[in-house]
Amino acid sequence: SILITGESGTGKEVVARAIHSQSNRRNKPFIAINCAAIPEALLESELFGYSKGAFSGANNNGRVGKFELANGGIIFLDEIGDMPLSLQVKLLRVLQERKFSKIGSNKMINLDIRVIAATNKDIKEMIKEKKFREDLYYRINVIPIEVPNLSERKEDIRQLVLSFIDKY
Repeated sequence: SILITGESGTGKEVVARAIHSQSNRRNKPFIAINCAAIPEALLESELFGYSKGAFSGANNNGRVGKFELANGGIIFLDEIGDMPLSLQVKLLRVLQERKFSKIGSNKMINLDIRVIAATNKDIKEMIKEKKFREDLYYRINVIPIEVPNLSERKEDIRQLVLSFIDKY
């Protein structure tokens, strides 16, 4: 697992995609999810999916989650520092056991994924404040990468702009 740290806008996702493109999983899925952009109540179903009839208002066919979509490839958990503690527990279990079940199902789905996480938060400080699980931190921080601010790497700005133009 890789943890990419750096301030917002420094290109953490660009780094994650570059790692994917150079990995032996480059022809497999790269699935990104921004943990800060999705309301807490929806994040679990986005990550793990849900089975038919799992809760009122659930799609009749259920839904495939990001982990299942990433199976065989890489999942990029952007802004993992914003993930609620309750989901951190479940994420840790998934990373340890390499399997999970959809919401509303007991059927286990085996996982073959690599995890790249990113944050702009000081995770060590969050651990002290009991806002981030220390065991999860050590599980995702096997290979740490710190992305410096753009002001410290002005030579990269042109390439980043070209990359964003290509993407958008």
